[in-house]
Amino acid sequence: MFENLKNLADKATDLAREHSDAIGTGLEKVGDVIDDKTDGKFSNHIDTGVEKAKDFLHNLDGKGEAGDKPAE
Repeated sequence: MFENLKNLADKATDLAREHSDAIGTGLEKVGDVIDDKTDGKFSNHIDTGVEKAKDFLHNLDGKGEAGDKPAE
C-alpha cells in the first residue's frame, strides 16, 4: 500500500514539474481573484503565498536554491 502511495506522489511530482508554468499562471490568477474578493486587504499575504508556492514548484527539480526566483 505504501508503495502505491509513493508511486502516486512520484507521478504527481512529475506532472507538477512538467506543467509548472501553467500551475504558476493558475496560482497568479487564483491570487488575483482572492485579492479582489477581499478588497485588497490581504494583498501582501496573498502575494507572499503565491510566490512561495511558485518557488516550491521551481525547486521540485532539485536545481533551484532557496530564494531563487523562477524565470518569468
